[in-house]
This record gives sequence, C-alpha cells and structure tokens, in this order.
Amino acid sequence: MTDDIEIRDGKVFGGWRAPENVYKSNTTSIHDDSVAQKVGMRGGTIQGTIHLSMFAPLSHKIFGDRWFEKGTVSMYYTFATIDKEEVRAIVELPPDTTEEMLPIATNDVQVKAWAELKNGQQIMTGTVSIGSPEEPSYLHATELKNSNPEDLRILAKLKVGDELSSKEILLTQEDSNRGLSRITDQLEFYKGKDKSPWRNAIFYPTAMYEAMALGSERRDTEDFKAVPFFGATELRNLNGPALIGVPYIAKGKYICIGASKKTEYVWFDSTLEEKETGKIIATMRHLDRFMKAGSPFYEE
Repeated sequence: MTDDIEIRDGKVFGGWRAPENVYKSNTTSIHDDSVAQKVGMRGGTIQGTIHLSMFAPLSHKIFGDRWFEKGTVSMYYTFATIDKEEVRAIVELPPDTTEEMLPIATNDVQVKAWAELKNGQQIMTGTVSIGSPEEPSYLHATELKNSNPEDLRILAKLKVGDELSSKEILLTQEDSNRGLSRITDQLEFYKGKDKSPWRNAIFYPTAMYEAMALGSERRDTEDFKAVPFFGATELRNLNGPALIGVPYIAKGKYICIGASKKTEYVWFDSTLEEKETGKIIATMRHLDRFMKAGSPFYEE
C-alpha cells in the first residue's frame, strides 16, 4: 500500500485510508459509540496508535531502511476519528530535498508531520526524524505540567516516578499477522524474514506501542471509574528495528500526572530492551487521558 504516495510542494502525502474501529464491541471503552457519545465524542473512536502506521511508509520513502533503525515518530492527537473515516498522513521533506534525492542518507534530520481528514481537520500533529537532531521531538518539546496531588481524583493513586511493572515481550509471526489486520499500511517488512532486509520480520508501529504500553491493564474504565483515551505517542528507534521472535523486556515509569478542564492525564516513558543483552532497542513516551464527564468522582 505504498504505490499511492504522492510528492509535491515539498511534502510527502500518503493515500487516503479508512481504518475500521475494531474495538467497537468493547462496551466499556471510548471505542463504543454509546460510551463515546456520553462523554461528548461523535462516536466510538479509533486508537491514535492505529494511525501511526500511516507514517511508516512515508518515513521509509524519505529516509530509507535506516528509519526503522534510528527513526522517530512523535504525535500529539488533536481530533478523534470514528469508524472508516478517511484520513491521510503528510510529512514535510527536509529543506532543498527533491524526489530524485530520496531516500536521503543523513544522520540527524527532523521534519514536521501530521494527519488530516478530507475536510482538512488535523487529527494529529508532530514530527518525524532520523538520528539525533539538535531540536527536540514534538512531544519532548511539549511542556509537561504536574498538578497538586490534592487536585486529582481519578488518578489520585498514581505518583510521578512510580515504576511500572516490567513485562517480557515475545511477538511471534503468527501474532503479528493477526494484528496486521487492524492497520492500514502493511509493509512487507512486517510479514516475514524473507521480506525483510534485517534477519527477521519487524514490529509495526502499533505493535511497538503495545509492547511498551505498561500498566494499560490498570488504566481501564472499571478501575478508574472514568473513560480513558489516548492523547499522544512517540516511538523512537535507538537500535532498531524490534524483531519478531526475539525476547524483549519492557520497563517504564510515570513522568507527569495532572488535570485539565475536561480530563485528568498521565504521561509515562518506557523502554524496550533485548532480554539477552540489555541493549535498548526503542523508547516510547505516551499520554493517557481520562474524561471527567461521566466519572462518579466528578458527579457535581
């Protein structure tokens, strides 16, 4: 699904995609129409991490295979999409770069990136980079504001600095193939070692999120008595790519906990390490939000 990439006006445009809300049957989540509408959404929402898959072919077009080894996508989710709503990803080209020059062999470059609906509404905004640019990624440039503990109700039990329970990850090709049905851009690199320039198939972006999403089983509606949804995600390959069939350990901790007018929120950082060597393969920064609307902690 990379033959519809278009390059013009200094930008790389992905084709239009219409992802399905595969979690719409989860009647206690923001992905369910009735739950979402009760807290002010248009309908059951699609995970922002599903849309991250759209940036992989565009980043590969610009930076080549090395993006999966040393590349980053950093996105703040700005507008929730619903079932089969058409979206596309857009990435700016580095200055003075033409299509004929791609992929560019450079170590440290960062460019703006975003995704939009057909009416021009941005659904996420951020950066895509390779290597270690001097400027911070979009999410690392975002100010994180903690609230006073006494101002928290939904997240009152969490504390900045608390470590999340680590977990061992071993993604099989069979499991990966099942997960691929959820995303719209299924690169050959994800499908088997004979299709990959590395020694095995690699994790797709959504699978990378899931590998490092520590504590997600504790951040559900039942436990927190509030409807959670994703606010932002950054995936950074340091010694990537993460490979199918290789055991990893995911570790993480809370870095910011606060409240806004409509939500309480928690940021956490996590890492994906090779179990055998301890080498850090990738890192993630992620934001979860919890709606005050509908929560018994905010009945007034």
